[in-house]
Amino acid sequence: MKQILAAVLLAVSLLTSGETVPQKDYYDSGITVRLLENGTILELTLHDYLIDVVLQEMPASFSLEALKAQAVAARTYTMRRIYFGSAHGDADVCGDSTCCQCYLDEAEGRTVYGDGYAEARDKVRQAVEETDGMVLVYGEELIEAAYFSSTGGSTEAAAAVWGGDVPYLQPVSSPEEIRLTEQTVTPEQFRAALPEANLSGEPVSWFGGVTYTEGGAVESMTIGGEVYTGAALRSRFALKSTRFTTAVTADGIVFVVTGAGHGVGMSQYGADAMAEAGSSFRQILEHYYTGAEVRQLY
Repeated sequence: MKQILAAVLLAVSLLTSGETVPQKDYYDSGITVRLLENGTILELTLHDYLIDVVLQEMPASFSLEALKAQAVAARTYTMRRIYFGSAHGDADVCGDSTCCQCYLDEAEGRTVYGDGYAEARDKVRQAVEETDGMVLVYGEELIEAAYFSSTGGSTEAAAAVWGGDVPYLQPVSSPEEIRLTEQTVTPEQFRAALPEANLSGEPVSWFGGVTYTEGGAVESMTIGGEVYTGAALRSRFALKSTRFTTAVTADGIVFVVTGAGHGVGMSQYGADAMAEAGSSFRQILEHYYTGAEVRQLY
């Protein structure tokens, strides 16, 4: 069902209990976000919620334009849950990063940023306020603004990761510096993680063919006669991403993993690299979300 921005504005008006947003205040300050945190529903303004989300989701040391891109993506994600509903009953979002968005309260923020907390918060507040009320739309509909940490040259199509094609979540180039991690698994640990596979004989004989997605991640891998998706192997071995290679060594099976996250939508490290190269937050967002546009809700 297609939802146009006029309908979104009507829903926002209802969510603010019929009150108009004061002209002297920020648009985001007139929206209430109901956050499920540790079994309790907290009510925050969208303005304050976004500051805490961006502080957690992206390092405050990143360029201001990257932080502004993150603020718009996070606002779009949140407004979509407010308008379309969520899986959390009376709450719009939760504080679990594996489900919704990370949320950094003041106590945690002071632990993460130490003496630099106030400065970091001021910088993120600037990013939120300079993008006040801005969201991403595709065909007049709020998009599913997926984002993740980093990749190795290209993002992934939503269809390759989640199984459903989304026109604005397609593979695009991503310019960040490649970030590699290594993880070694002993043969015993490998067998325990894949009990249905035939892992007899030497480990080097366990591995068969590999297919790759358009974005360059592992689509499927045959191991011990069983075919596993890259996502399944990422889950079984707690890998940072599905962009990995394997090698058999004297110590066991070594996974060399590029980047971190599901790979769909905006790469946060890629956004910072684009910002450092001179791109604006609009250019960053319209690069990562194919065909989407930045609009203001007022």
